[in-house]
Amino acid sequence: MPVKDNQPFSTAASTGESFNERLPDLKQQRYILRLYIAGLSPRSTLAVERVRGICDRHLAGRYELTVVDLYLCPEEAKKAQIVVAPTLIKQVPVPVRLFVGDMTDERRILLGLNIAC
Repeated sequence: MPVKDNQPFSTAASTGESFNERLPDLKQQRYILRLYIAGLSPRSTLAVERVRGICDRHLAGRYELTVVDLYLCPEEAKKAQIVVAPTLIKQVPVPVRLFVGDMTDERRILLGLNIAC
């Protein structure tokens, strides 16, 4: 789309809005997560506890966590292309991130979720 004479390229530039003001407020960002587990094994139970704990501490009131038991819903594994459980998928905000296996390394998960630790 061509720019007409003497018109600013973006409305933000014309209103004086700074770059930082246009960035989303990361402290208000909502997260949508899916945790795939395999039954009620100790490893699956620990993964659910750890992920919920991380979310409660760092994303209180700003997250939606869906736990999918692949024994009860095996079609979900195929649909999401899950081959290892537990697997945590951050769907929103983009980019999508996958965390596979051990959910006990809180620092790794926080960094992957783009949450300051």
